[in-house]
Amino acid sequence: MSKLLSVSNVFKEFSVNGAKVQALDNVSFDVEQGECLAIVGESGSGKSTIANIILGIYPATSGSLIFKGDELPATRAKEHRRAIQLVQQNPLSSLNPRRSIGASLRLALDVHDIGDRASRAELTGELLAEVGLPPEFRTRSPSSLSGGQRQRVAIARALACQSELVVLDEPTSALDVLVQARVLKLLNDLKDRRGLTYIFITHDLSVVRSIANRVAVFERGKLVELGVTEAIFTNPQHAYTRRLIGAVPVVSREEAALRDNIIMENGNA
Repeated sequence: MSKLLSVSNVFKEFSVNGAKVQALDNVSFDVEQGECLAIVGESGSGKSTIANIILGIYPATSGSLIFKGDELPATRAKEHRRAIQLVQQNPLSSLNPRRSIGASLRLALDVHDIGDRASRAELTGELLAEVGLPPEFRTRSPSSLSGGQRQRVAIARALACQSELVVLDEPTSALDVLVQARVLKLLNDLKDRRGLTYIFITHDLSVVRSIANRVAVFERGKLVELGVTEAIFTNPQHAYTRRLIGAVPVVSREEAALRDNIIMENGNA
């Protein structure tokens, strides 16, 4: 694997009521091409802050980000915004309720000049099919879809930009365990099919084993542990990591078996 993104010595401070609050403290890690790196931690750990810096929403106070060999500027060029896409936790709030599903997908194609005007309607149908939704959904509104269907649309919108790195911010936390499993399987399939790279932000370690190659554990703005997923779960080195793993919610044996079968089965999610 080659490095797609390198985060080096990143610090981030915010000013709150005139006082400086350090949100990230000397954070460094690499993201390899084609992997899924999970960034985990409790609320306030800094995981969302580093995600927003990678996306260009916040500038780092200091440090650098190297993407495909070039430093990412604080103000991102159009090609950077196209290459690094976000899938949010709540797709209902991220999709314009006044736009049809097709119009939302078409907007991404229009903004980034993908395809020509005549082909973009067809491309929206192909994107929906790729995430397991019928092309007829192009005429529907976000509010008419289920939570799992809306999340598939949000994933399709990220794919529309022909992105290389997708930041997934708690993408399954609002879904029940079985819908969650189907979305995770879809993400795994798309990663393999398209050669995508993921940064998966979550506080829920119960989903991490199903999606991540490696895990980065954040506590109070610091990266306290980084390793291969199985090693993190079977032999965590840091006390904070052990506490997080000990707090993983337990579902029923039947739900766990069905979830695992969905993720492992062949065919479309």
